[in-house]
Amino acid sequence: MKRKAIYPGTFDPFTNGHLDVLDRALNIFDEVEVVIGENSQKKTLFTVNERLEMIREIVIEFPGVTVAVLHDGLLANYARQVEARAIVRGVRQVKDFEYEFQMSLLNRHLYPEVTTVFLMPNVKYTYVASSIIREVAMLGGDVSKFVHPCVLAMLHKKLQENKKSNS
Repeated sequence: MKRKAIYPGTFDPFTNGHLDVLDRALNIFDEVEVVIGENSQKKTLFTVNERLEMIREIVIEFPGVTVAVLHDGLLANYARQVEARAIVRGVRQVKDFEYEFQMSLLNRHLYPEVTTVFLMPNVKYTYVASSIIREVAMLGGDVSKFVHPCVLAMLHKKLQENKKSNS
């Protein structure tokens, strides 16, 4: 039986920190499904379809990786539906762990067969968050060391579109 995990997140945008956690997860699991969450409470820069496109382009050469969108519903129910036995979460700092710990207990209550696996990214990505990447890019900073080239291109394109629509 293959060991399958899901790696959920908003991924707005998908960073090298996310990629590092995914790579670490692939050392543990046979299959990892990156699950893009559609969170109506979060204002995102990229649409779900744009995030799906960027992540698919990044992981195309990663055997065992698939990408899906969770439009609504509980993550635990989705994990059960796709027969995942683990939920992978990247943890950069203690603040992340406190929230993720609560969520892991809730998910275990809802789907007792699932285990949350916390993975720390490489230290060079511990301060990299999607929100910071968006802000730095919007202010004209260089984020090329923190995102895949396709994400960088999409960021530049999106920021140009936003400038034109705000003019």
